[in-house]
Amino acid sequence: MAERDKQTSSQGLEAAPSACGAVPADEEDYLIRVMASLKDMPHAPWNELLAEQTHPTPFLRHEYLLAMELSGSALPRTGWTPQVVSLWQGSTLRAACVLYLKTHSYGEYVFDWAWANAYQQHGLAYYPKAVLAVPFTPVPGTRLLASSVEWRARLLEAVLSHCRQLGLSSLHLLFGSQQDMQACQAMGLMTRHTLQFHWSNQAYADFDHFLSQLSQEKRKKIRQERRKVLSEGVTFRSMRGNAITQDDWAFFYRCYERTYLEHGNPPYLTPQFFEMQAAHQPESWLLFIAERRGSPMASSLIALQDEGPGKRTAYGRYWGALERVDCLHFEACYYQPLQWCIEQGFDCFEGGAQGEHKMARALLPVDTPSAHWLAHPAFAEAVQDFLIREGAGMENYLQDLQSHSPFKTPS
Repeated sequence: MAERDKQTSSQGLEAAPSACGAVPADEEDYLIRVMASLKDMPHAPWNELLAEQTHPTPFLRHEYLLAMELSGSALPRTGWTPQVVSLWQGSTLRAACVLYLKTHSYGEYVFDWAWANAYQQHGLAYYPKAVLAVPFTPVPGTRLLASSVEWRARLLEAVLSHCRQLGLSSLHLLFGSQQDMQACQAMGLMTRHTLQFHWSNQAYADFDHFLSQLSQEKRKKIRQERRKVLSEGVTFRSMRGNAITQDDWAFFYRCYERTYLEHGNPPYLTPQFFEMQAAHQPESWLLFIAERRGSPMASSLIALQDEGPGKRTAYGRYWGALERVDCLHFEACYYQPLQWCIEQGFDCFEGGAQGEHKMARALLPVDTPSAHWLAHPAFAEAVQDFLIREGAGMENYLQDLQSHSPFKTPS
């Protein structure tokens, strides 16, 4: 049977461990705990359970999510209220996730603004809502940590129950793994499809070997773009893990902040977030710094998931420049990382959310699904109809993109 170990705050938006009554489940005893912070969750059981998943990423590690909180990047003040839902058998963690209660839809990359507007037009409150996602991080991966299919189903059931008890409008699992999506579909959640662009290493010997597999037009374009950057006297150096110095991290943040401010917005992530990454999760990061005439002038930060041969993925995350050079963005964010992946034997490079222009750099479209539950029956029905139509359009779009492959046509 499952015992609830949960106490909701007066606002109904935070929870902390506390004894509560028992509800019947099956013959096994387990405890459901809802905590208001990753600080209350032991890091070792969390990371051990993450390592068992089929699609782990560095972004769901305890260190990464806790840094979101402690750095002031994702916490109630910025519209992200964490709720750590976990299932325990004795001292063994069987399933866990971080549910965020949201007062807006920023930093998610699966856009539901139209749904929120429709609620408002009908005099209903869309916020707060709940998301199972990594703040500001549109990277596919496991969201529901679980030791089995059964425990994943129990965890999702506990999350939905929690959302109902808090009177939330909706639950959204974003960029989930295949196992997450199967659990959501079995529980009746609606599926939404979006696209990202990922690169796959086909055992390329070097960057020229990779280019030789592209069509003449794309190969020529990439070489021209790289020559433009080289002709400006720009060179790159790369550092990984503890080789990234404090000065390197500080320079990177100047670039990252400049990019956001140039677009009229403050950056999502604080300097303290990256300081905590350098201190507690350095092995997950690769930094490229561009220099001209000996002075640093741009940088790009790449995240790494390195589980050995066949399970090595690099993730393009952040970039910025203090000087303008034609095609510098492509060199810093695509060509340098791709060349590094080939040299280091990494299997995949994920270029982040959206961007058809990535296909010209040999990043191919990939389906990245999400799952959605809406409490209001009429709105749920309307959204389901919309998702069916949107899904058909997305399938046609995917087929059209696939017909414009940058690779040579097989003879």
